[in-house]
Amino acid sequence: MALLSQPIQHGLQSLLWKSHAFWPVSRCRQLFAVSFGIPKRDKVSYFSFMTSSSTALPVDPQGTDACPSKKRSEVDYEEEKGWDEDAQEIHEGKLLFSSSGGTLKKQLINHTVSRHRFANVQPPERPLRAEEWSRLKESFQSPEIFEEVMLNNMVRYNSPIDVAKSLLTHVAKSNGDIGYNLLVKYLALCVQQGKTSEICDVYDILKIRFKVLESGAYNLLIRGLSNSDQWRMALTLLEEVKRVTVPSRSNYESCIKAAGRHQEMTLACELYHEMLAKDLVPTLDILQTLFDYSRGMKDPALQKELFGILLYLRENQIYPHKTFIRSIKLWFESIPGEKWKGHLTNIKDSGQCPVCNHQLEDSELTEEEYNNLRERIIRDVIHGTDTFRKTSPQEFEAFQTFVENRLPFDIVIDGLNISHIMPRKVQCENLFEAVNCLAKDYARLLVLGRKHMLTNSFNWKREVMKEMQNKADFFFAENISEDDAFLLYATLRSGKHCKFVTRDFLRDHKACLSDSVTRHLFRKWQRGHQIAFSPSAGGKHINFLVSLALHSESTRRMLTKWSF
Repeated sequence: MALLSQPIQHGLQSLLWKSHAFWPVSRCRQLFAVSFGIPKRDKVSYFSFMTSSSTALPVDPQGTDACPSKKRSEVDYEEEKGWDEDAQEIHEGKLLFSSSGGTLKKQLINHTVSRHRFANVQPPERPLRAEEWSRLKESFQSPEIFEEVMLNNMVRYNSPIDVAKSLLTHVAKSNGDIGYNLLVKYLALCVQQGKTSEICDVYDILKIRFKVLESGAYNLLIRGLSNSDQWRMALTLLEEVKRVTVPSRSNYESCIKAAGRHQEMTLACELYHEMLAKDLVPTLDILQTLFDYSRGMKDPALQKELFGILLYLRENQIYPHKTFIRSIKLWFESIPGEKWKGHLTNIKDSGQCPVCNHQLEDSELTEEEYNNLRERIIRDVIHGTDTFRKTSPQEFEAFQTFVENRLPFDIVIDGLNISHIMPRKVQCENLFEAVNCLAKDYARLLVLGRKHMLTNSFNWKREVMKEMQNKADFFFAENISEDDAFLLYATLRSGKHCKFVTRDFLRDHKACLSDSVTRHLFRKWQRGHQIAFSPSAGGKHINFLVSLALHSESTRRMLTKWSF
C-alpha cells in the first residue's frame, strides 16, 4: 500500500510526470485510440395532449426526436451516443486504427472476442501493490489485454477510483507510459462516479499529449464536467469540438442541461437554437429539461419559446411521455401572474376528456378518405420522391409483384428496425420474439428484411430465420435499400384493417404530401395504424402497444382549459 500512497494522494498527473508519460505530441500516432464510438403564435391559451399506454406512438424519453429534421425522419438511436452507450463500447474495447491493414483488423476482432470472454471477471475490491498486479497479470489467460479487461470491468462494476489508480500506477511504472485507450477508460470511470478533480486531471493530461481528441473522449469530458461545478469548462470543450467537427447531440444536450441547472435559460435557449441550426434533433428529454428549469420565471421571451415547442409537438402528433407531461403541467401552474390548473386524467373509450368534456376526433378514415390517401401516397411519396435513389425500379417492381400475389396482410413489420430494439440480444432473437408475439393476434404477417439476414451469421442464425419464415412472409431487399416505401405500399394495399410496426415516424414522407388536408389524413391514418413497441423494463422482452382509434387533431381550438 505504501507504494500506492503517493500517486493516489497527489493524483494521476504527478504519477505521469514522474513516469515520463508526457511524450511529444507526434507520438500520439503510435498509440491506440478508443472509438466510443416553430410555428409563430402570439397568444395560446389552450393545449391538449393525449397519452396513455395504448395510444402513444413509439416514444423513448431519452431518444425520441422532437423537432423536424430535413435529412432524416427516423429516430437515430446509435449515431448520437449517450453515456451508457459510451460506457458499453468502452467495455467492448472497440479500437480505431489509423492503418487499414488486415492484420490490425484481425487483431481487433480477436481482442474484442477475448474481452467478451472476460466480461464477468471481477476487479479487485481494494488497491493492489505493483507485485500483486504483476502476479494477477501473469495468471491471466490473455495477459496482452489484461489492463484493458480490468479497466473495462472496473467501469462495468463501478469499482472504487483508487483501485483504478493503483492499476495505472503499475502500468506507468512498468511501461513508462499509459496508453490513450487506458486513460479514456479511466476517464469513463471518473465520469460515472462524478469525480470532477480526476476528470480535470485526465483532461489536462490528454490536451498536453494530443493536439485533438476523438469524439468519445470529448463526449465523456463534456458530460462529466457539465454535471459538476466546473460546468463552464464543458462550454469551452464544446467550442473546441466545433473547431474540428460538428458537436454531437449529446454534447449540446449536456451543456443545455448544465445551463438550465444554473438558471441561465438564455444561454440554454441559445445552445438549443444552435443545435437546431446544425440539423441536430433534440430528444424529448432535453425539451423536458427546458420546461423543468423554466418554472416560476416571468420571462415573455422564454414563455414564447416554450409555447413554440408545445405547438410543434401538438401539430406534428408527437405525444410526450408521462414524466414530460408532468413537467409541462408544473410549468403552466408556475407561470407568475397566471392561474393555470392542470389535471392528470385518462381519456374515456368514447374519446371524451372527463375533465373538460372535450371530444377527441375519431382517427378512422372513411372509404373515400382512405382511397384518396392511398392514391396520393403512392403517387407523391412512393413514386414522386427519391425512392429510386435508395432502391432500384426493378427491385420495387419485384416487391409490388410479391405483395400483389400475397394480399392482404394484417400487419407489416420493419424487420431491421425491430431487430435493434434490445442491443444486448442477438438481432434475429429480437425479430423472432416480435414475430411470435404478433402472430398470436394477426393471421397474415409480412416482414421486410435485408439480404444480409440470409447469411448464417452470429446475428442472423439460419435455423431461427427458417422458423420465422414458417410464421410470416418475408421480403428481403438489398442491404443498401431503405424500406419506408415498401412498408407504406404493402400496408396501404392490404386495406384499412392492416397495421404496421416501425419506430420510424415517417416525417419525411409526410412532408412530401403537398397540401395540409392530405397531411392531416396521413396523420389520422398513421395514428390509428402504427403499432408502438419498446423494450420491457428489464430489457428482456418487447412490449407492443395497440393503437387507439382516437387522436387530438381537433384540439386546435383556443379554449381557457387544457387537458392531458
